[in-house]
Amino acid sequence: MPAAAAPIISSVQKLVLYETRARYFLVGSNHAETKYRVLKIDRTEPKDLVIIDDRHVYTQQEVRELLGRLDLGNRTKMGQKGSSGLFRAVSAFGVVGFVRFLEGYYIVLITKRRKMADIGGHAIYKIEDTNMIYIPNDSVRITHPDEARYLRIFQNVDLSSNFYFSYSYDLSHSLQYNLTVLRMPLEMLKSETTQPRQESFDIFEDEGLITQGGSGVFGISSEPYMKYVWNGELLDIIKNTVHRDWLLYIIHGFCGQSKLLIYGRPVYVTLIARRSSKFAGTRFLKRGANCEGDVANEVETEQILCDASVMSFTAGSYSSYVQVRGSVPLYWSQDISTMMPKPPITLDQADPFAHVAALHFDQMLQRFGSPIIILNLVKEREKRKHERILSEELVAAVTYLNQFLPPEHTIIYIPWDMAKYTKSKLCNVLDRLNVIAESVVKKTGFFVNRPDSYCSILRPDEKLFEELYEDHGDTLSLQYGGSQLVHRVKTYRKIAPWTQHSKDIMQTLSRYYSNAFSDADRQDSINLFLGVFHPTEGKPHLWELPTDFYLHHKNTMRLLPTRRSYTYWWTPEVIKHLPLPYDEVICAANLKKLMVKKFHKYEEEIDIHNEFFRPYELSSFDDTFCLAMTSSARDFMPKTVGIDPSPFTVRKPDETGKSVLGNKSNREEAVLQRKTAASAPPPPSEEAVSSSSEDDSGTDREEEGSVSQRSTPVKMTDTGDSAKVTENVVQPMKEVYGINLSDGLSEEDLSIYSRFVELGQRRHKQDKSSQQLCSRCPDGVIKLTPISAFSQDNIYEVQPPRVDRKSTEIFQAHIQASQGIMQPLGKEDTSMYREYIRNRYL
Repeated sequence: MPAAAAPIISSVQKLVLYETRARYFLVGSNHAETKYRVLKIDRTEPKDLVIIDDRHVYTQQEVRELLGRLDLGNRTKMGQKGSSGLFRAVSAFGVVGFVRFLEGYYIVLITKRRKMADIGGHAIYKIEDTNMIYIPNDSVRITHPDEARYLRIFQNVDLSSNFYFSYSYDLSHSLQYNLTVLRMPLEMLKSETTQPRQESFDIFEDEGLITQGGSGVFGISSEPYMKYVWNGELLDIIKNTVHRDWLLYIIHGFCGQSKLLIYGRPVYVTLIARRSSKFAGTRFLKRGANCEGDVANEVETEQILCDASVMSFTAGSYSSYVQVRGSVPLYWSQDISTMMPKPPITLDQADPFAHVAALHFDQMLQRFGSPIIILNLVKEREKRKHERILSEELVAAVTYLNQFLPPEHTIIYIPWDMAKYTKSKLCNVLDRLNVIAESVVKKTGFFVNRPDSYCSILRPDEKLFEELYEDHGDTLSLQYGGSQLVHRVKTYRKIAPWTQHSKDIMQTLSRYYSNAFSDADRQDSINLFLGVFHPTEGKPHLWELPTDFYLHHKNTMRLLPTRRSYTYWWTPEVIKHLPLPYDEVICAANLKKLMVKKFHKYEEEIDIHNEFFRPYELSSFDDTFCLAMTSSARDFMPKTVGIDPSPFTVRKPDETGKSVLGNKSNREEAVLQRKTAASAPPPPSEEAVSSSSEDDSGTDREEEGSVSQRSTPVKMTDTGDSAKVTENVVQPMKEVYGINLSDGLSEEDLSIYSRFVELGQRRHKQDKSSQQLCSRCPDGVIKLTPISAFSQDNIYEVQPPRVDRKSTEIFQAHIQASQGIMQPLGKEDTSMYREYIRNRYL
């Protein structure tokens, strides 16, 4: 499929904030520093935010001239030297947003980032540090005694703790949605192509590259799904004022990525968790659902697998599976004033027609389609009714809603008392959970972007997935529960040591302390950060409110529109397109959420190759993110392999990748350069190499990942002791490789090898269908024809590819040019050269 559409890459990735007495000037550029934009922020208004975006795209030379004029014009005396009128305040990587309490506005900037994942060349960053700057000048500032307290509450939301963003990948949507948008028909894209206002003067406007029909690529940018955006309220005030590249949406949750090698081919395993910003809070203070159907502490977890050897959304292989965890969609709560480990559960409102559950599942149908499967882990058998109250109400609500849905789209309800299975000695919790998971996946399916995918069962002892999901669980549990996971995979496998049980008890006590003493302050911080509460002069302060119930339930403050039907409880458009999710249906309502613009195929806004590889920068292989991430080959290899899978490295049988990475002394001894047994002495420096890089714009606090350790160092002994050298270099084969090659192979090894050979034979086997497929292959594809009838070899005859007419003409022109016969330049070549001159020198 040709690359007809591509995600638009933001052209504001590096920022510098300049300061004068009257204004702030925020200068943003793309990563190559070839295109610049400027925001002017007024500092003379004590309480209002005045921002001017001229929407002009500057070159580097133009920005230097602009800053020079501003510096000269803001000096105290005209022509004075030695003093500056324009001060550089801070360097940053993005704008989180603007916020105001009781005085003037603040601007929140991302000053430090770290790369956490890579999906098809699109980088995902974690916020490491931020800077909050007060905008109004001190001469116009109107002080308020409670401003400092609001500022302290706002800053209790630690933005350096699990907040993520991307310049080119929409983290608020799933991979399925993002790839579906890119596969829209060309006719739809052409009709929706926006005609943006003239943002810069183009001296070659009549011969612009965008107006050429044949070489254009559609760039697509979609509106974020605001439910999972955490700075939407902070950006709302400038959303309609500035260019879209200034808007950087962040999510809160978890992001982790590991590399899995399958027969030597790298596959990236990515886990992304998105916490909902609707009805968000701490564990016991937010339960159930609000009046709009948003459940408390909802988390959408997406597992993405991609072939890392192909960096393209159109040519690569991707699969995704999404699951959602949330509170039971009912009106219920728990009273924590009783100081009990398990506060009593209370149903706050009677809902006989399951109104709030209907709103919640209508959202689910619109985003995910059908079927929706509920796995209820709440206890069913209790001596005294506690969690069972919720189970009974949820069953009644689902039963009521299902009677009006079409039979093929009904909600599937699976009750499973996990606590009962855990206590039982006869049942294996994980085995039973695997049966349920397999049944669920067969009903829902999972997203695959290619029809020729191959499915296989992962071996059950794969530690890479286990560690990734445990990190995911620990992170989310700390965010809303105040402690790490209480029960881990080893606990459910019943192989956890006694020390693990003591850790579970400590996590329980930590969670109890957090729920009892610190949750109220954390809830106030979340309410202020998300804009649920707006400080207003003359009204009660946030800390004076007895409860925040009225803030999250809007129907208590004003009358809502007409209630939905008790029987037709869904949105009509949603039910028409099931089982497809309505958000992915090509219709007028969804097309309005897209921004489509046509670019030349070499434009930086859609060139993911330059964005990922950055050929204009000096890069070190050892500093690249793909070598620093967790790898099955390095971290989970057998003991005889060590941390370096290279066949040229001497093995240390007593250490594994995990032991080396976890041991500080071994980590300091590991060197970055791969060496062999016959290599030179160790390098002079064995210190860890930092991955942060300096750049001209001053944004020098970027971290691209942890230190990569690529090999086991070879320690050279004294040359005088030849016997000791021989003893160290020539090691027994059993110690070096873990096996003796002279010994016969076991039946299990022979079986594995036979299956591998059979897989290769099936891969190259050509039947009639594959021959018909090859006959339709495009020109330029090399065709392989077997010339041997023996099954023990795979010798192939190579047919030279066909050369099309255009390629032949290019080659002939090249030959003529060497003979002094020059061909006239075409219109596209002339336009490309002029575009290069304009971007490079003008």
